[in-house]
Amino acid sequence: MDKKAKKVLLQTFWSSSGWKSSPLPFVGEDFDYAKSMRLMFDPITIGHDELIQRLHSLHKTVTKERAAAAFLHSLSTRQVHLRSALSSWALTSRLPLHPYEERRSAMPNYSSCGDCNHAGLQSDRDYVNADLNVLNFERVKWGGIRLNQLLYCWLDLELLSHEQDLTVDEEDIAILRKLMTAIDGCAESESPRHLEKRLKDVLPSSKHERDVLMEVLGYAGVLVPKDTPRTRPRRDDDFFSMSEWQGSDGYSTEALQFYFGEYL
Repeated sequence: MDKKAKKVLLQTFWSSSGWKSSPLPFVGEDFDYAKSMRLMFDPITIGHDELIQRLHSLHKTVTKERAAAAFLHSLSTRQVHLRSALSSWALTSRLPLHPYEERRSAMPNYSSCGDCNHAGLQSDRDYVNADLNVLNFERVKWGGIRLNQLLYCWLDLELLSHEQDLTVDEEDIAILRKLMTAIDGCAESESPRHLEKRLKDVLPSSKHERDVLMEVLGYAGVLVPKDTPRTRPRRDDDFFSMSEWQGSDGYSTEALQFYFGEYL
């Protein structure tokens, strides 16, 4: 990732005191340079149906193996912008080609579009002058925040499609194994927040980065609740994909094998 363009992106939204109340305008030489490096973008106006078409095309080249390699490569390198490709792939890989609300949601938890809602995706009919820059800022800063939004998933996979082939080394695989060991070590009623704290010594990361890593694994089906009684307090944290997870759920060996089997 180009260091100058990354600095421009981060300084647009973030300062030493946190989020800027008024982000810098998306104009000028620095912005143009960041655009040329595919880190910043002009506002986009696009419809749901075109996003679905673009995602369908992306899945022909951005394979499960490429998304898994990006996730693993991010573990030792701390290139967190590569991490959420796994959840973006998982959330959109089974989406059929469909127009918005071809099937309406009976109970719209995420979207009134039935196909998107069934996939757990937040989607709108149209996106008018949508800001991709804040989505990419969150992706570069923490690994993504709005992981199950249709627009984010498209941007995430689109940007991964321009990355060079990513290597996975022994350190990445060792960190993955340590992640699984930490999950196995959770007591029955421990919450996602307990697990996050267990991961402090597993990989170089901040609390926010660990939160996102866990959410990615949740959306990918690696960390999911089993059909067993919940023994921990409900919603005692601020997670989404893992909001019902508890220590006794552990991890899905099937999902782990599906994504990372060739490395284990």
